[in-house]
Amino acid sequence: MDMEKVYNFKTVEGKWSKYWVENKTFSAKVDKNKKPFTIVIPPANITGSLHMGHALNTTLQDIIIRFKKLQGYNTLWVPGTDHGGIATQNVVEKLLKKEGINKYELGREKFLEKMWQWKNKTGDTILSQLKMMGCGLDWDRVAFTMDESRSKAVKKAFIELFNKGLIYRGKRLVNWCTRCGTALSDIEVEYVDEKSSLWHIKYPLKDSNEYIVIATTRPETMFGDTAVAVNPEDDRYKKLLGKALMLPLLNREIKLISDYTIDKSFGTGALKVTPASDAVDNEIAKRNNLEVIEIIDINGKMINVPENYKGLTVKEAREKVVKELEIKGYLIKVQAYDHKVGKCYRCSTTIEPLMSEQWFLNVWQMSKRAIDAVNDGETVFHPESWKRPYTLWLENLRDWCISRQLWWGHRIPIYYCVDEKGNKTDCKSIASFEAPKQCLCCKGSNFVQDEDVLDTWFSSALWPVSIFGWQEDEHNKELKYFYPTSVLATGHEIIYLWVARMVQFGLEFMKEVPYRDVFIHGIVRDKHGKKMSKSLGNVIDPREIMDNFGTDALRFALACAGALGRDMQISEESFLSARNFANKIWNASRFIIMNLEGIENLDVDITAIELSDKWILAELYEMSLKVKKAYESYNIDTASRTLYDFFWVKYCDWYIELSKIRMMSEDLQAKKQVLKILVHALKVTLQLLSPVMPFITSEIWQILGEKKIIAESKFLNELKESDKSNIEKMKFLQDIIIALRTIRSKMNISPAQQIEALFNVLDESKEKVVKENESYVKQLAKLSSITFTKNIVRPNNSALAVVSGFEIFLPLEGLIDIEKEKTRLLKELALAKQEIEKTTAKLEDDNFIKRAPGSEVEKIKTRLNEANIKLDKINESLRFLG
Repeated sequence: MDMEKVYNFKTVEGKWSKYWVENKTFSAKVDKNKKPFTIVIPPANITGSLHMGHALNTTLQDIIIRFKKLQGYNTLWVPGTDHGGIATQNVVEKLLKKEGINKYELGREKFLEKMWQWKNKTGDTILSQLKMMGCGLDWDRVAFTMDESRSKAVKKAFIELFNKGLIYRGKRLVNWCTRCGTALSDIEVEYVDEKSSLWHIKYPLKDSNEYIVIATTRPETMFGDTAVAVNPEDDRYKKLLGKALMLPLLNREIKLISDYTIDKSFGTGALKVTPASDAVDNEIAKRNNLEVIEIIDINGKMINVPENYKGLTVKEAREKVVKELEIKGYLIKVQAYDHKVGKCYRCSTTIEPLMSEQWFLNVWQMSKRAIDAVNDGETVFHPESWKRPYTLWLENLRDWCISRQLWWGHRIPIYYCVDEKGNKTDCKSIASFEAPKQCLCCKGSNFVQDEDVLDTWFSSALWPVSIFGWQEDEHNKELKYFYPTSVLATGHEIIYLWVARMVQFGLEFMKEVPYRDVFIHGIVRDKHGKKMSKSLGNVIDPREIMDNFGTDALRFALACAGALGRDMQISEESFLSARNFANKIWNASRFIIMNLEGIENLDVDITAIELSDKWILAELYEMSLKVKKAYESYNIDTASRTLYDFFWVKYCDWYIELSKIRMMSEDLQAKKQVLKILVHALKVTLQLLSPVMPFITSEIWQILGEKKIIAESKFLNELKESDKSNIEKMKFLQDIIIALRTIRSKMNISPAQQIEALFNVLDESKEKVVKENESYVKQLAKLSSITFTKNIVRPNNSALAVVSGFEIFLPLEGLIDIEKEKTRLLKELALAKQEIEKTTAKLEDDNFIKRAPGSEVEKIKTRLNEANIKLDKINESLRFLG
């Protein structure tokens, strides 16, 4: 059993990532003798490469899949990518722009050719990186949301919904991105805080010197005002309700109306109503039958306004309006105002609410079914706290605007009958997989397809059904076997964009939810809790972490921090610690394997002889139960930390150390017996750890001579050790050893120096435990002798440790120069006090706190904390010396 002295993670990772793909380790077929466990990957955008969010999400999914495979399930994890809609079109448009090419000059067909060329060249980058991550995906099933099969699914779904009357075309207020030139759904708008102004403007009453003051953040939209609204319970305006106002600058008559949605405390309590430029105003207009005047076009330019404003951008118009209002005496005051502004989620352009002809999907019944499914427990959120936001959003969901004014995407399968000149006829539009041969209305044969494409989330919502061939056969064996899937692991930021949509479509087309569990994880933040972004310079590239520390280290650090539903803070130190853990696993395994030469039949007749044997088997059993329970409940962080604690502390720091006497002895039977337990515990731990750290565990498992690779093995029997008293006895001994080691460290006693100890017995039952296992205490605390006595007076110049059942005295005379040690400690004490005074003064200096970077303030806080800890330790040592 040869094993390299130093763990070379690059060699091991290259070997196993290649092996799993080439040997189709994670390929799955229908097997009615096995229970399926299925996950569909959230398809990554083809514009992207691996970032920390991807690394976290895929690591958590892979852990679940590998754990379930060890349990004997027929596991399937389906890979795929998303076409990305706006994001992808923007990328290619920018590339073409650099070449001096305009997409409109190319035309739709040529532009789409360029899009597919780019996709075929770079679109699978993320998939290659997932292979490097060790993801146990079925690589024979890679899907793309715009491949031929998914395209057929989209058409089929659209046609069914259209024929049911659920898809319709109408003119409504939509979120419009002037940069991308398309409508966006409400959940594709991101709101950011911006500093702005609140302009207070006079709106005169008709034929009167009186006026009402309105407060607005958008004075340029006043050209589209068709009323001013106040709360009917607002006493300031009750006597004026129904009266006419004159719109400033236009001198157009508008009415003062009442509406209960008006917030009396905002501004002046009077709201200018601009139905074509604001969602709230649009609803007020519907309730009050107000005229809708469009004043901004799809390019963000002013229309239907006075001649000197036509063609101005929104910003230009705002500046001009404010200036004219001020000149004409309408502007009362301007106050600074911070508010949230809607931005395009892809390009961050400010959103313009515009009236636009779009395709909509009526989701009322779908939403009701999706809410019921969660309330009835058909789909369960982990953690449960995310159930409420999900249901609240669905309860208030408006019809989904599914059309986008793009070229890249699933073109809407609607065809219009046209005459010989290409003009649309009055015949009904037809939803069809391809252009109809003949119009049923006029018998014409000329058709044009709708220009718009579908929202990218439409095809994503079909992902769980389309990857199993629903579009080909709704009753095919794969769909029946693998659907519904077992769990969806995803971040909370796409619960509305994707999670809820999939439930809606799953129930609509399959009459069954698409997954039983939804495992929600947080986002990865830096060590200060800030979201990672290029502008802040705090982005950690997972590819660099993999290159510097190893993929297992990346995975383990993310798993340890990946608590259910909560954001995590992570830093390079996290990955360094994880790499050290990988090295510890390697070195401990190598130590054991080096001692196995000539020893056979390690898997039979595993018997616990000593207390330490019984203890480690009991701890192994308890650890195994806790880890499996944590995996089952998606508490991956708990599983990872439990494994770390068991292996590093209990197995390595304690059991291996206690085993060394027997391992180095000439008693081959004793050596073999302890090696059997060491190997068994190692194998059980490797299996449980393999979902998190698959590379190093696979390599060591193979070196141990196992016939099956660890990913295809079945869980070993943990050799249940039910007597927990062994854990309690060992804990007592450990407390004694730790107390003795602490004294040695504080007194600077050389590790090689054997010392004597006096045990003043306070509890005879505890004395029995120590005497039976005296060798453990002497070996690990480096004691030359232990003397048990009662009612002893503390010897002079001795250190004292109090452990349940004992007072333990360590005579220091002759071991150290006590006076010299006191002098040294007093000097260190003075330095620690100086450091405390210095750092405290800095932190109490307001100028320093205001001007210093946050990182520098944190450094000073850390220095103060370390100095206080040092002070406490020095004082404690001085007390020991008397």
